[in-house]
Amino acid sequence: MQDILERARAVRLVLFDVDGVLTDGSLFIGDDGQEYKAFHSRDGHGMTMLMQTGVEIGVITGRRSEVVSIRMAGLGVKHVFQGRRDKLPAYVQLLGELDLKDRQVAYVGDDVVDLPVMRRVGLAVAVADAHPLVARHAHWQTRQPGGRGAARDLCELIMEAQGTLEPMLNGYLEP
Repeated sequence: MQDILERARAVRLVLFDVDGVLTDGSLFIGDDGQEYKAFHSRDGHGMTMLMQTGVEIGVITGRRSEVVSIRMAGLGVKHVFQGRRDKLPAYVQLLGELDLKDRQVAYVGDDVVDLPVMRRVGLAVAVADAHPLVARHAHWQTRQPGGRGAARDLCELIMEAQGTLEPMLNGYLEP
């Protein structure tokens, strides 16, 4: 666990896949073709708290969905890459824009399409219900499944490692 905390201490950017990570992977499509996704509110609050500590957050997803744009805008997430089946070019682009090294990035995935990025980052994370190959290549695996608290698990791990979790939570206890 000490190695994981050291890796988490260096993180300045967390990247999430969407389907299967920020959602449970279900795709709801209405008769009119409209797509619906369910996001967990505690995941969103964990992401918001982490951003308040100065850690950047972004998403790289293979699908394109207006609901993802709306949810990420609502959370204040600025780095949103959609329609990227090959996620590595978006990852490399973002590293350059933010002047970061691989070791400063955490990536959360659930399926094999996430492996090229996961194999480069300093902290590769698999959700609890990830594909077995993804879990095997992760440095750490969340307790909660995708779309059900996995993002919050990682956000709190990083804040704990960086010494910002307790002060953040204590802020909710003050009158």
